[in-house]
Amino acid sequence: SAADRAALKAYVASLSRLAPLTLTRPEQFAFWANLYNAVTIDVVLDAYPVRSIRDIRSGLSAGPWKRKVASVGGVELSLDDMEHNILRKGWSDPRVHYAVNCASYSCPNLPLRAWRGATLGPALDAAARAYVNSARGVTFEGDVLVVSSIYDWYAVDFGGTDTRVIAHLARYANEPLKTRLQTATRIGRHTYDWSLNAVPRG
Repeated sequence: SAADRAALKAYVASLSRLAPLTLTRPEQFAFWANLYNAVTIDVVLDAYPVRSIRDIRSGLSAGPWKRKVASVGGVELSLDDMEHNILRKGWSDPRVHYAVNCASYSCPNLPLRAWRGATLGPALDAAARAYVNSARGVTFEGDVLVVSSIYDWYAVDFGGTDTRVIAHLARYANEPLKTRLQTATRIGRHTYDWSLNAVPRG
């Protein structure tokens, strides 16, 4: 609704007025992940209807990720700046990938509530478990291990090899998936669905 759009834009503006370096480290992580997710939703809604976020271009590049879409402390930032230059470089924590959502079906879940520094660790672990235990994250097709392309694009963040990626997945997997992962030796295929994660309306 128009009121929801106005509230979202007001939320993004309120984050832009904060000074993240005055926050604790967990609060800083939550700040950047929340800003990334809110701005992503705002960018998609500005372009809606679209079938995929990749239909929103940054010059010659598919997707809006290289476009300057937010300002913090007078510095213009793109979604790529927030994800890669701040979150990934600043924390070196693979759970970054469960915290940010690119508005696509195969993304990890978009949380219903904003991230909070006080509950960040357990919340990130819960997000990791939710994704790993969904077919969007990990599944077996017969004996072939099929995982999200996130574990290919950012393999270095998860250990850099199939063995280490699988160990990461097993850490968060529930049974019987955990046991199957513990006996797996290689990833057979990566997959990703870029369809917009919109809610169908009847």
